[in-house]
Amino acid sequence: MACNQWFRRIGQAALLGALLLGVVPAQADRDDKCRQRIRKAEAQLDSAVRKHGRNSRQAEKRRQELDRVRDQCGRHDKH
Repeated sequence: MACNQWFRRIGQAALLGALLLGVVPAQADRDDKCRQRIRKAEAQLDSAVRKHGRNSRQAEKRRQELDRVRDQCGRHDKH
């Protein structure tokens, strides 16, 4: 019996390890995609400000888009 429990615990530990190894890369990939989306939205805002002015409707639209992307990514800190 003790041997059977030992194998069960080893199996559980292996399963938990495999799950954790799958979660960490998925989280990192999601974070990378969010950073890319935020950088893109920031670049679009910068471009709109340069082309149309800081208070233009185009810049305001890009600000709203940047806020939306940050909210979707769970980043509420605004630079």
